[in-house]
Amino acid sequence: MTAKQRFLHALERKIPDRLPATTHHVMPYFLNKRMPGTTIQGFFDTFNLDPIKWVIPVKPDTSKGEYGDPEQESVGFLQMKRIFSDSWRIILEEIPDNQYKTTRYTIKTPGGDLTCVIQGNDYTEWVKEPLIKQKKDLEIVAKYQTAPLCDTDEINREADEYGETGLIRGFIIPFDIFGQPGCWQDFCCIRGTQQAIMDAYDDPAWVKEFLQVIQKRKLIYIKSMAGAKYDVTELGGGDASTTVISPKMFNEFVAPYDKPLIDAAREAGVRIAYHTCGGMMPILEDIAAMAPAAMETFTPPGMGADVDLAEAKKRIGSKVCMIGGFDQNRFFKGCTPEDTRKEVRRCFEAAGTDGGYIICPSDHFFDADLPLIEAFADEARKCIY
Repeated sequence: MTAKQRFLHALERKIPDRLPATTHHVMPYFLNKRMPGTTIQGFFDTFNLDPIKWVIPVKPDTSKGEYGDPEQESVGFLQMKRIFSDSWRIILEEIPDNQYKTTRYTIKTPGGDLTCVIQGNDYTEWVKEPLIKQKKDLEIVAKYQTAPLCDTDEINREADEYGETGLIRGFIIPFDIFGQPGCWQDFCCIRGTQQAIMDAYDDPAWVKEFLQVIQKRKLIYIKSMAGAKYDVTELGGGDASTTVISPKMFNEFVAPYDKPLIDAAREAGVRIAYHTCGGMMPILEDIAAMAPAAMETFTPPGMGADVDLAEAKKRIGSKVCMIGGFDQNRFFKGCTPEDTRKEVRRCFEAAGTDGGYIICPSDHFFDADLPLIEAFADEARKCIY
């Protein structure tokens, strides 16, 4: 099989020729430190892993007077083109800081300005100051935010060029500047996770109104995806895991807003992989009930989560493709290649039965010993059905 065929068989819960093996993202920090000068595709080629190409082109809805940010010269790693209108513009200001790269973003609207501060280092970025500080900010977002459309022509061009090389993957658009694909997860990014949880207790009606506004924007994007040659697209995020919120909160503030997105994606002909980096065991059936094509990341206890891969396979393996489960903290660094091979076999034996499983690190890794990645890839290729 080609890598693409192997992936698609797993996503459709069929049995491929062997265990598909990949990684979620190839982080720039890792490439710069361990494989300088190597491209993302070069990483996959070096280790003979099944490649994934992330493609996230968006375009403005010109019928609404929207346009691309004229000052955004390039689109960085996992970034999108910023979409403006005369009532929604984003201004960037670099702020001097001795330790981190710090940027203040100001969204200019006729109803007032919204501001946030994002910091970052060589590893990643995070929110220093959240965007939504007052409840009245909901009115500004609801009235003025733009709604990017999927650039299907560009996606299809990239997909045709990539051919059978591997999987074409994207994600449901997050909020401008900093966000996540899921509705609740997006809200946590712009409000702050702790404050969002407190709001859910103190003023659940306001939170649900905000979630509907976020959902409406994502639905516009999803409906515009019809005809795009995506193999799979990501929804979800870590703020809906049970290491952050309770199952009760998941079923009140997450599932009711994300399930319609999954339904809309299915109507548009797009598979959804629901991403939960954190605790999953108490909500396995709840996620599966939203009917995504796949679920990830199945993070094990050794990485701070709770997943028993064999138990998860038993409970939901007949309903969705499972992606992840590999402990990259323990088996991509500081162990022997034989240890890594044993972990690959453990994952395959736990979740690989009858297909429908893609072995993958449980989300990102920023550092790794190259011989261990080689052992991971080589052992996965030996996991034959």
